[in-house]
Amino acid sequence: MTDQTQTAEVQDGQYRVTSSELHAFVERFERLEAEKKDIAEHQKEVMAEAKSRGYDTAILRKIIALRKKDPQEISEEEAVLEMYKEALGM
Repeated sequence: MTDQTQTAEVQDGQYRVTSSELHAFVERFERLEAEKKDIAEHQKEVMAEAKSRGYDTAILRKIIALRKKDPQEISEEEAVLEMYKEALGM
């Protein structure tokens, strides 16, 4: 190896890790983390606006979660919920 600061080789010699490539992966991940933080902040703003207009944000979050699920999965969960409610006398 010519420059250990630039390249690290695994003992069996099957692959190499270059510092520039490693830096690129880390920087891409960090950018995505920053974007994720920005998106979360925007989501909070949307919920704050909905709340200020009188909407129940807990229910909105449940609706959003339901929209992500398959209708069959929703039906099964609702059936189990009803069964549990009956068992508890609710």
